[in-house]
Amino acid sequence: MSKHLSDLSVSRDLPAPLQDQLRRQIIDAIARGAFREGMRLPSSRALAKDLGVARNTVAAVYERLIADGHLSSRRRSGVFVRPGAVSAPPRTDFVSGPNPRATDDFWSRRTVGAPAAIKPGPPPNWDAYPYPFIAGPFDASLFPINEWRDATRRTLGVADIEAWSRDPGDADDPLLIAEIQRKILPQRGFAARSDEILVTTGAQQALQLCAELFAAAGTKVAVEEPGCPETRAAFQRRGATCAPIRVDADGVDSARLFAASPDIAVVTPSSQRPTGVALSSGRRAAFVEAAQGRRLILIEHDHYGELSGIVGATALRGDPGGSDIIYAATLAQPLAPAVRLGVLVAPAPVIRAARELRRLSSRQPAISLQRTFAHMIALGHYASTIRRADRAFRARAVALRDALNHYFPNKAALPPRIVGPAAWVRFLDRVDLRDFVVEAEARGALVETGDGYFQGAAPGRFVRLGVTGTPVETIRPGMEVLTDAFRAAAGGAASNRRFDPAKAADDAELLAACSGATLLTKTVYGDPCTIELHADGRMSGAAGAANEDRDEGRWWIEDGWWCRRWSVWAYGETARFRASLEGDRIKWFHADGRLIDWAVLKRAVGGGQRPV
Repeated sequence: MSKHLSDLSVSRDLPAPLQDQLRRQIIDAIARGAFREGMRLPSSRALAKDLGVARNTVAAVYERLIADGHLSSRRRSGVFVRPGAVSAPPRTDFVSGPNPRATDDFWSRRTVGAPAAIKPGPPPNWDAYPYPFIAGPFDASLFPINEWRDATRRTLGVADIEAWSRDPGDADDPLLIAEIQRKILPQRGFAARSDEILVTTGAQQALQLCAELFAAAGTKVAVEEPGCPETRAAFQRRGATCAPIRVDADGVDSARLFAASPDIAVVTPSSQRPTGVALSSGRRAAFVEAAQGRRLILIEHDHYGELSGIVGATALRGDPGGSDIIYAATLAQPLAPAVRLGVLVAPAPVIRAARELRRLSSRQPAISLQRTFAHMIALGHYASTIRRADRAFRARAVALRDALNHYFPNKAALPPRIVGPAAWVRFLDRVDLRDFVVEAEARGALVETGDGYFQGAAPGRFVRLGVTGTPVETIRPGMEVLTDAFRAAAGGAASNRRFDPAKAADDAELLAACSGATLLTKTVYGDPCTIELHADGRMSGAAGAANEDRDEGRWWIEDGWWCRRWSVWAYGETARFRASLEGDRIKWFHADGRLIDWAVLKRAVGGGQRPV
């Protein structure tokens, strides 16, 4: 068997079926030129024996690949890579790892349209951490798997395929528009005509469209302080001046906002982001009156509005006289990884202009996706999903408050009530929040500081603790971990930065902990990094905000040293460290005893074998 054929392998430990694993590997080998045109593949019997699977498994894969035109069968000769299956010569100039191209500086200078640096989103490996106290991403337990499958099956019916496979121009799916009119907007307290509704890829796209429509150099925009940094950046990119208006226990201060005489105001009245406070009734009335009198363009971001059981208040647009308020919201946030839809509701002339702008960038979200979500709503799946999320977040909010009161009774100030699945916490002690975040992450907890929500300097030490991705049973132990991190950040961390031989892990302990484990760490540039330590000694790494930087290598234990060698990262050089294990953490130390790095250690279930 050739070298490339020997690279084929399947594993019963992987979630994908054996046939799918083999089929994908053969197609990949053809695409990259490892399997050349006319190359003969081994018989189904021989390949099955080599892979340790049933002959029928290989035969079924061959039959499907022949039917799809990747392979061909010759009577009494065997199975071959079909001529024409490789559409282009294999490329050999792929960039591997972090190596820069010679023209990178040129292109960096030309990206004048890039937004200013804003608060980064959650790392791609957020759900691998034991205690992800960040607001936004939802844990998998809230995703309605069976309901989504039901809606998808209906979308793939013949009549539906005929409806969504044709080009509708700039129109959205009429079934989804009708369901939004009948079931979603009434829950927020208002109604709208179909020509007043535009489907977007989330509230942020809706707000971006508003910025492009209404803002220009010299436009004055009132924004909440603290407030959403992405919204602020959208208007600033248009040359607008953003006037920060203080948020207090009653929401954004309407008197100060009107005194600033803005052209536009963007508010989150139901559950203010990030503090979670609700706008008081008096201030709501003042904003509606201002919108009615055309004194300003008022844009409402209905943050977490779907979770009305928690948020309580209806949309500001639903108040008497609020029909001229522009409304933006994300739909089905627990479904966000699969759906990523939002809605913009505004007077018809605004929607017409926004539709034209949408066409210039991304056009409408895929009609097939819109139709699937329409079925989710029509069948009642959407409503039941939101009710489940409501119940889950009510329980989590109570657990979060109880845990904060228990572990930080004299260290933190909490809002009067937690509105929505996040808490805005102000720490009273003098502690460097940057150190707190690092110490928390080293213990497996992700937290978000409030600095990025302020246009200017933060007037205190604020942290936003979210529970959208944190099951209720992990909140209390996670808060205990944050207590340890807080103490370390307040002055107890220095003693842990030198190697203590008494705490050194021996070879057997390191092997047992690391074989088959996952390491969660950061690169030297501060990017999230996930490393898989395979039990056979292989090592796979993914780094970057989108896991875009990848490498492979080897790891091993040798006479008390933890050793690794990447193919490209760290210049491909072999590195040796002393190591210690502290609960769910591993620390690596230089030979002179200095702390080099650490990682959250997710151990393999059942352990592993010695790497070779």
